[in-house]
Amino acid sequence: MTKMEELLKQQQEIAAAIAAEFKRGVEEAAKGMAEAQYSLAVMYHHGQGVAKNFAEAMRCYKLAAEQGNAAAQFNLGLMYEKGQGVNEDYAQAVNWYKLAAGHGYSSAHLSLGALYELGKGVKQDYQEAMRWYKLASDNGSANAKYAIGSMYENHHGVEQDFASAMAWYKLAAALGHTNSHIQLGFLYEKGLGARQDYAEAMRWYKAVAVSGSDAGRLHVGSLYENGLGVKEDYHEAMRWYKLAADHGSPDAQNRMGFLYSNGKGVKQDYHEAMRWYQLAAAQEHAGALANLGFMHEHGQGVEENEARALSYYARAAKKGDQNAVRNRDMLEARLAAHKG
Repeated sequence: MTKMEELLKQQQEIAAAIAAEFKRGVEEAAKGMAEAQYSLAVMYHHGQGVAKNFAEAMRCYKLAAEQGNAAAQFNLGLMYEKGQGVNEDYAQAVNWYKLAAGHGYSSAHLSLGALYELGKGVKQDYQEAMRWYKLASDNGSANAKYAIGSMYENHHGVEQDFASAMAWYKLAAALGHTNSHIQLGFLYEKGLGARQDYAEAMRWYKAVAVSGSDAGRLHVGSLYENGLGVKEDYHEAMRWYKLAADHGSPDAQNRMGFLYSNGKGVKQDYHEAMRWYQLAAAQEHAGALANLGFMHEHGQGVEENEARALSYYARAAKKGDQNAVRNRDMLEARLAAHKG
């Protein structure tokens, strides 16, 4: 048997096993067994062995939830929150999350914390958000530890305390939480909650950059580009930016465009700069839109086109880019003066 035949046989066996599991789930669910109803709902929810069907997933979740299945109660809340198979309804999400939380379901604690923090489905209440986050944290949730750190960092219901934020982020980071690494890097980079330490910032950023975090790669590239804690090195900055840019990061694509446009670490190449800016602009990146406006205004890598420049500036300005606002106003004033 060839490797291709072996692979095909394995795929057929897996498909048969999934089909058998689905058939068994349908039979047991029909008998009113909550676990089977929940399993069947998951299969419909995620399209496992059956076509994805949110309405049917919700029906099966409800059957299990009404029998006290905490996981089904949580998933019903999730579907109401996301508007899957039903109109988005945060109040209903809160109700189902609370039922699941009553069974000690940690993910429900976390979701309730987020809804109270944002004021969705309930009146915004930072203290209540913190209470739910701490319940989830006590059960080992890295996301909850990160959320508590964020509340301290952003002055949500507690006095702004960067040192406390840092302490909670470190607890989450120890559990492998990527965004906590990023926030720790940021706090060390800015000297918030601890003495400014670019080398320590680099350590936190690079820990997740090497494992695939595009945000981490972007920050590592920025430190190299600006010579913060390391010798200024545009080649190394570009290497890290490109890793993130190739994964579709618009921020990194914009930085790639900037380096090519200004000949930093690479021979100046307006056409290559334009290519990277356009990739970021396709994702509505304000800075890239502003940079495209500048290139069209000044004929860099493209024919000079003031009308197109104004169009790019206008799109970036709507997103709050102040460089675009200034360049748009200056270009409009110059064009008005020429007409006069």
